[in-house]
Amino acid sequence: MSDGDFIRFEKHLLLEEVGFDGQRLLKNAKVLVIGAGGLGCPITQYLASNGIGTLGIVDHDTIALSNLHRQILYTEKEVGLPKVQAAKEKLQAYYSEITLHIHEIKLTRENAALMIKDYDLIIDGSDNFATRYMVNDMCVQLDKPLVYGSILKFEGQVAVFNHQGGKNLRDIFPEPPNPEDVPSCSENGVLGTLPGIIGLLMAQEALKLILQLPVLHNEWVIFDTLQFQMRKIKF
Repeated sequence: MSDGDFIRFEKHLLLEEVGFDGQRLLKNAKVLVIGAGGLGCPITQYLASNGIGTLGIVDHDTIALSNLHRQILYTEKEVGLPKVQAAKEKLQAYYSEITLHIHEIKLTRENAALMIKDYDLIIDGSDNFATRYMVNDMCVQLDKPLVYGSILKFEGQVAVFNHQGGKNLRDIFPEPPNPEDVPSCSENGVLGTLPGIIGLLMAQEALKLILQLPVLHNEWVIFDTLQFQMRKIKF
């Protein structure tokens, strides 16, 4: 840890559950975030701000005006730019000592293993089941813990898979649903603040996982923000 880290993370160092050793764990961690959209924006912002040492981001998309109501890492001036390029510049400014690896590619079964193998923890902020199942399968194959999240309309879901003998996505839902039967944000919408709420919960679980604190274990959290009801389902 640098001299600046002692000042920057003073409030972390005061926490018995974090302290110097915990902050050092965060700085030594290598985290890969799949997707730099609605979930990826708050996840990467908070991970960078909290001292993650190495952060990878995978996304092949560009910034659209319709993204901005929920992807608050970006601005109107950046419309048309690759998301990972814009994200790198902002996140480096959050924490100058962070090492950022941006991957402006579409994740496929051919490149996923090579992408994931160098990281300690994977966070899936993607927006489709094909990618979610592919990432889940690669994490199982490579024995990597996975923080999972999804959003739709006013509801979000969070889980931690494949950690310390825990279950994975296929243990709950063995096969992905037919894409035609699954509602999506592009067709049904999402309130702009919801990705921030769920993304922060995912970042919270990621930080706790790195700090070796209790995390969701074989538990699925469903948060209905319209009725403000949270359910935790054990599986």
